[in-house]
Amino acid sequence: MEDTDCDILEDWFIESIKTYKDLHVYQLEHPTQVIEWTSGKTVCVAGYSESKNEILELRLPLKLYADENKGLCAERDFKVAHGGFTDSPVRRLKHIPGTRCVVTNDGLTTDLQLWELGGDDSGEFPLTSWNLVVAYQLIIASQETMVASILTENDVIRRTGSIKGRKSASASGSRMAARLSSPPHVLHGAQSSDVQLTEVASGKMLYRLETDSADLLSALQFVNDTIFLAGCCNGCVYVADTRKPGAPQLSPPPPSSGESSLWWTDASTSPHVSSCRVVRLSSSGRAVVSDLRNPGEAVSQAQLDVQTRRCSLDHVSVSWAPALNDCVSVSGFSGLVQLYSTSAWRLEPQDARPLFQHRGHAVSSQQNDEGAPAFVTSHVWHPERPRTLLSAASDGSVHVWDWVDPDR
Repeated sequence: MEDTDCDILEDWFIESIKTYKDLHVYQLEHPTQVIEWTSGKTVCVAGYSESKNEILELRLPLKLYADENKGLCAERDFKVAHGGFTDSPVRRLKHIPGTRCVVTNDGLTTDLQLWELGGDDSGEFPLTSWNLVVAYQLIIASQETMVASILTENDVIRRTGSIKGRKSASASGSRMAARLSSPPHVLHGAQSSDVQLTEVASGKMLYRLETDSADLLSALQFVNDTIFLAGCCNGCVYVADTRKPGAPQLSPPPPSSGESSLWWTDASTSPHVSSCRVVRLSSSGRAVVSDLRNPGEAVSQAQLDVQTRRCSLDHVSVSWAPALNDCVSVSGFSGLVQLYSTSAWRLEPQDARPLFQHRGHAVSSQQNDEGAPAFVTSHVWHPERPRTLLSAASDGSVHVWDWVDPDR
């Protein structure tokens, strides 16, 4: 590592003492494109290389949950609770709430793969990791283990079946969404014309989005028990209710100034649709907020401070914070995860500066002299802890961080 890179890394470590309440840095053997919560303390990750890949359910470090005397907490590592292998890439992964089942997609076809995670009371062992407790030094603890040789029979993640998609191939694979239901269901599709709700156990189709437009999807999510949103790469948004067959509500993309952009979409969730908001983010960095009841009409918008030189449909994501008002997160344009407060945005777009930037992946990737700097492949908010996020990057790094609001 060059002296300049060492200085940047050192400066960031010192800065992190003030800017993070908690910060833990880990290294996977292979990068992941998915981070999916399976409980308040466990997540699933999986590799996306063309060869054999691991699927792991990881338990977050106990130190993250120690409200007092954190320094006395010995458990600073992720633990592998369950693990398994797949012969295909894992480009998308969705946990079915209320079950020990996850659904994956390889990004090559619209077919889904079903997996059983195993029991809840299985043993755990440390993951090969780099652990950064917010301090001046990076503490490295490396334990090389093979998942297959350690896991007991009850710990193995097993493939239990599949769900056939409505298309044999796809340019980007299927998007997926799930919510608590009995029996379990999964919503899936690659284009607006092939979105369907399927019963997991039987494979029976329960609902189909009624539209002839074959718009490529960039997002698919439930906003409450029955209403879901399908966001398209061209900026169109469909809002539909699985209880009501017929044509969905269609909102066109935001008016453009001539740019040809990809769009990513996210909606805040609430039992009351009137409280839900939609944010659409373009590949040019333009963010548009609207009311879910009328997604076609902007409430506010802004031009974000992102690097628009490179972006991938599979890597860029925008997400509302589940436990903070007016806060969205953005990643995939670079090695940064950026947080923005939308409270000051107005109808006329203006330049917006991030409320907070997590630079850990960008800084630590300077240690690697191979190829381009790392970029963030995925990030996710903790469902209950307001300022805790997980993020992963193309160099295999996984960070858990609880940021400090600079305005407090």
